[in-house]
Amino acid sequence: MPVPLNDDIRGDAQAALAELSLEETVAMLSGHGFFEDFAETRRYCSTPYRIGGGNERLGLPQGRFTDGPRGVVTGRSTCFPVPMARGASFDPALEARIGDAIGRECRAQGANLFGGVCINLLRHPAWGRAQETYGEDPHHLGEMGAALVRGVQRHNVIATIKHFAANSMENARFEVDVQLDARTLHEVYLPHFKRCIDEGAGAVMSAYNQVNGAYCGHNAVLLRDILKARWGFTGFVYSDFVRGCYSAQAVAAGLDVEAPDTMHFGPKLLAAVDDGNVARDQIDEAARRVLETLWRFETAPDPEDYDPAVVACDAHVALAREAAEQSMVLLRNDGQLPWDPAAIRSIAVIGPYADRVNLGDRGSSNVEPPHALSFAEGLRRYGGERFEVLCDDGADLERAAKLAARADALVIAVGNSYRSEGEYIPGDIALDGGTVGADGAIGGDRDALTLDGAERALVARLCAVNERHLVAVMSGSAVLIDDAFEACRALMMTWYPGMQGGAALARLLFGAVNPSGKLPFVVPRRESDLPYFDKNAKTIEYGFDHGYVHLDRSATEPAYPFGFGLSYTAFEIGMPAITVNESDLQVSVAVTNVGARAGAEVLQLYVAPPGQALARERKRLKAFRKVFLAAGEQRVETFAIALDDLRYFDSSRDDWRLEPGTYALLVGNAASAEHLKSAEFTL
Repeated sequence: MPVPLNDDIRGDAQAALAELSLEETVAMLSGHGFFEDFAETRRYCSTPYRIGGGNERLGLPQGRFTDGPRGVVTGRSTCFPVPMARGASFDPALEARIGDAIGRECRAQGANLFGGVCINLLRHPAWGRAQETYGEDPHHLGEMGAALVRGVQRHNVIATIKHFAANSMENARFEVDVQLDARTLHEVYLPHFKRCIDEGAGAVMSAYNQVNGAYCGHNAVLLRDILKARWGFTGFVYSDFVRGCYSAQAVAAGLDVEAPDTMHFGPKLLAAVDDGNVARDQIDEAARRVLETLWRFETAPDPEDYDPAVVACDAHVALAREAAEQSMVLLRNDGQLPWDPAAIRSIAVIGPYADRVNLGDRGSSNVEPPHALSFAEGLRRYGGERFEVLCDDGADLERAAKLAARADALVIAVGNSYRSEGEYIPGDIALDGGTVGADGAIGGDRDALTLDGAERALVARLCAVNERHLVAVMSGSAVLIDDAFEACRALMMTWYPGMQGGAALARLLFGAVNPSGKLPFVVPRRESDLPYFDKNAKTIEYGFDHGYVHLDRSATEPAYPFGFGLSYTAFEIGMPAITVNESDLQVSVAVTNVGARAGAEVLQLYVAPPGQALARERKRLKAFRKVFLAAGEQRVETFAIALDDLRYFDSSRDDWRLEPGTYALLVGNAASAEHLKSAEFTL
């Protein structure tokens, strides 16, 4: 882990700055070589990019950047399930282990700056880059992001949290102005960033969008007032790539480094200093932050050596499979799952993703693993000689129906891909072997939350011809479960499940692993139940409510609530016991596995505030824990909820306040009334 920022590091940074010319200092505040490398390789992060720091004359440390929320983008690295899938695991300990593996693979490939801790809030499931984050709830986002930071930085790799802030739409990301009031900003769109700063994240990437009229890379309220002054962040801030910085004035607003290359800093920044438009001490402050952060990580002892053989090693591939197993969410099961292998001699896997690896978008998070398993291949390897796997892409509905009817079991593999959602890549830089969309672009915000017409027809027809089936939906966020699913008896969100997704699905289907994933967002019955979304908006207002909080406010029943997911066993959750202390709540809850199989339950603790001082949310998640229990086992879990986490932001005082009165603590395994038990406490 990085050493603390101490007087020695501060002194070394100050001494180095005193030896540097202004030109050398400014050179440390840019990236270098990105455009040259990309023009030559046409592959993003083909090698770690030089971003921040570095001076050959004085031997100063250099930031070496690689990207990737689902693994290391450089090389042929382990491809984990996308973060939204891992958010569905509700398991920060597992996420810290993934971060540990990513940190090792960064170091083994020469990187010390990781740009892959994406914690933007899922405001609406049509957001194209939803797959890169963990979900819709600020507390859940913060805990999962902090776990990834913790794991990555164990190997002295600087973890970057992004995109700061209010970045929750894709197509208009370069220009949209997000309007929101101070309370919404501080209570909804910033807490998860603060949690990761408190965990020790070394760097922050600013967002492309504007917030309240100022681009995030030029937004002094976000960067100087909140991040650096209010929160005490001691690391450095760099821009999102290419279009995250518009002028040398960004330094004055608190942007320390322009990434990925020198466009508006460098000579233009030197000229701005000469002209008196940027103060020299702001240049020195930015350089000091970069040097101090790099030295903190460079001078810390490494826990191991980093042999290239660690990249996509057996242990990391096994971890990718475990992550997929813990992430998939069983939404519907009429009792047929898990399947009995003795009753099955043939399985039909039908749909566009039956035998096609589907890892997620092709943007900056694209990881190219050395190998990956489709659903069909995972079943072939799991079954061996025990059963035959029959495949069809579902393009011919009648042919697919005949195959489905004669198989003993059926998997229907449908959903989204990099073409329909993901980072928006304009046609002039889209790399896809010529198979991009009609306009040459890929990704972007989704046009609809339903499956497309052909896939809806496929689901409806095949579910009707073979009752022993599973509909496996691949997507980065919610898919509406409409009338096409009327005959569906078993339904699972498989996400973009990483390089071992096929192996994970097979083990879940046959009960070698018990499903334990939970939805990290609410699935509405209708898209109109959600907040307004316009992917081409130039200006948009982000209100206080979204997701389950929004549906709670309007008393609208979801199709599936936040935190929902089925298991092959059953759990009983007891009434909570609450002790109010001076600084926290101590909550004890008994959970019992009352079924015949080992499994895992996610205990979820929500708090409903009095709401007398001002209108507040009906409830919000304040703690969660994944608990693994043997059949018949009972355990009492204890939680501490800081009273500070129950405060609301008082805009009139520009500060936080704790409302006195009677609160409700709601404990259960999903965010709807039938899944929760309630107890009161008074502050």
